[in-house]
This record gives sequence, C-alpha cells and structure tokens, in this order.
Amino acid sequence: MEYNYNVWIISGEASGDMYGARLVREMKSSAAAEGKTIRISGMGGPEMQKTDMEIHVDSTELGVVGFVEIFKHIFTFLGIFFGLVRRAVKERPDAVVLIDYPGFNLRFAQVMHWFKIPVIWYVTPQVWAWGKHRIPLLAKYCSKMMVIFPFETETYSHTRLGQHTIFTGHPLVDIINEQRDPDNVRDPDTFLLLPGSRSHEIELLLGSMLDTVCVLHQKHPNLRFVLPAPRERIYNKVEKMISDYRARHPELPDIQLKLGNTRWWQQHAGTGLAASGTVTVECAISGLPLVVCYRLNKLTFMMARMLVKLFRGYFTMTNIIANKAVYEEFLQWQVCPEILVPALEKILPGGERREEVIQDIENVKSMLCCGSANASANAAKVCMDFISARQAANR
Repeated sequence: MEYNYNVWIISGEASGDMYGARLVREMKSSAAAEGKTIRISGMGGPEMQKTDMEIHVDSTELGVVGFVEIFKHIFTFLGIFFGLVRRAVKERPDAVVLIDYPGFNLRFAQVMHWFKIPVIWYVTPQVWAWGKHRIPLLAKYCSKMMVIFPFETETYSHTRLGQHTIFTGHPLVDIINEQRDPDNVRDPDTFLLLPGSRSHEIELLLGSMLDTVCVLHQKHPNLRFVLPAPRERIYNKVEKMISDYRARHPELPDIQLKLGNTRWWQQHAGTGLAASGTVTVECAISGLPLVVCYRLNKLTFMMARMLVKLFRGYFTMTNIIANKAVYEEFLQWQVCPEILVPALEKILPGGERREEVIQDIENVKSMLCCGSANASANAAKVCMDFISARQAANR
C-alpha cells in the first residue's frame, strides 16, 4: 500500500513510550483530517503498541541508565541499532522522530544524517545538564527540536539550534489532568513508595527504601505504605524482593503492592519517597510532597562525577525547573534511613517543610502548565508541517 506519509518514531524508555503513543494518535488524526494516509513504525513499548503502530523493536526492557549498565547490554543494543539502520535506509521514511533516549538516539541521528534522512527530536537530550559540547552535533543532525520545558528554548537560543527549537509543552500536564479523579481525596496517612520503573534502579534502591520504611513505621505507626508497580514484570520482581527482605526483617510493616494505577496513588497519597526521574514531575503536577533519591553503580557514579556537571546544581527535574530544592534529593551513600527519615518527617503532614513544599510544587505546576495545553497535538503539528513542507519542496 502506498502512503502519503511514512514516519518512524524511536523511543527506548517508559516515559518516551507514553509520549510517543500520544504523538502517534495525534499524527494519525492530523493525517486523517487531511484525507491522507500515514504509516508510523519504529521502536516503542506497550503504550505505542496499543496505537497499532508497526513495531520493529519492542523497547519495554531497554531503559537502562549508566555506563556500566549499558556496557552489560552492548551487544543487544548494537544488534537493535544496526537492524534499525538497515531498515531505515531501505525504507527511507519522510522523517525519523526520536524521543529522549540520548545514548542510543544521538548515534542514530548521526547515521540518519549521513543517509540524508531528516531527524526531528522530541523530548530533547538534556545536553544543557551533561554535555553542552554536544549542542553543535544536535544542530548538525536535527532538522527540528521539540522541547518540553520552558527554559530549554532560552538555553538553545544563543546556539545554532535556536531557530530550529520549538517549545511544544509538556505532555504530562494533559496526561495527568485527563486521568485526575475528582472523587480521589488525598489521605495524609498513605505513604507512597516509587523505586523506579527499571529493574536495575529497583535493585539498587528498594532495599534502602524498605530500611527507611521500617524506621518510619516505628516512629509513625499510623502510616500506610503503598508501592504501585508499572508493569507485571516489575510487580513480580518487587514482590519477591519484599518477601526476601521480610524473611530477614520480620518487623517490616505491611506494604500494599499494586499493579498500575500509579497516578491515582500520586493524587491520593499524603507523602512519598521516589527515585529520581519523570515520576518527580508527575508528582509535582499531582501535588504530592516527596523526598527524592537515586543510586548508581559505583563505577558509573565515579565516571559521572568526572563527566557531568549538574545543571542549576540539582539532579531532580522538579528542582531544575524551579531552580531551587523543592524536593530534597539524596544520592549514593546518602540513601539510608539515617538521612531519609529526618527529611521525610519534615514533609509529613504537620512537618516543618510541608507547606513550603506544597507551595513550591504548585509553582512548578504553574510553570509547566503555561503553554503545555494540547502538548501532543502541538508536537504532531510540528512534525506534520515539517514533512509536508519537505515533500512540497521536493516535488
């Protein structure tokens, strides 16, 4: 079948899969409104698969963080990479839309540039945080950059990328508002545990989170602990880890393990402890006070300290947006009950930082909401306009 538009989308992580699914639907809707056909294919996870997009590679378990972790899976990534390159060169799509996933996608953008296949980057790499030297590469490889944080257009405005960079809004604002349950009342005694969506994150963080739960329970026996897992494989992993931990530590209180429905719990819980990542932005939009923690493989952390300079002095996106410590954040050896419990007590109902944090996350929400309405439709329009203009120029 001949299609009017042929687009590839490449996503490798859970958040990108979520944004990609909405982008696919909006692009299909846009093409249908024009009375034209569109084929969308590429790499994505379960959310993108629900759109009937043609999946060349399932990315469900490809989200890894860190130099060492990536090296462990290097041959898997190389096989996927070159398989996609061969297919793209053969099919020559009108454009390849890359969503986040910079380690993989920056190299893919380079190869697409070599073969003169245009690249649009959506949810652009955070080079302002970890690699300003790569901005010239993005300018060289990308025809368009669609950013989701308001400060990013200013960051790129003084570079060659400035004229190609468009703020389309953060898709999470629409996603969370659409899923908001007006009957869902926040419970001050419900405590949410969010140890991450990747297996290796959970392996590094969950044990320390459970240590923290034990101490919190002793000091605040009224707290009820809930851990929502994003998918069945993570649910099973967490269930086993909690069971093994309880065998060694019978004092561990009951933890309600839930499959899915994470955003409902973000809107219901009173306080939370979360791994750093997109979830901190979700919680800010939902109004949930958090303490944030993260832990990397020791070798990865040592390399990161040499190569990465924290943008605005923070690693948590909510804090970067606000340019202040909205959520207290702790890294590596700091992820322990002795440090986490006092920080959490400050933001529990009645805690000394509680009201300040609630006001700060309202401010972050306001920053994100400004210009973020219909973010996915905005991004789809940028893509479709670019492809249409390029096709017209080539006639």
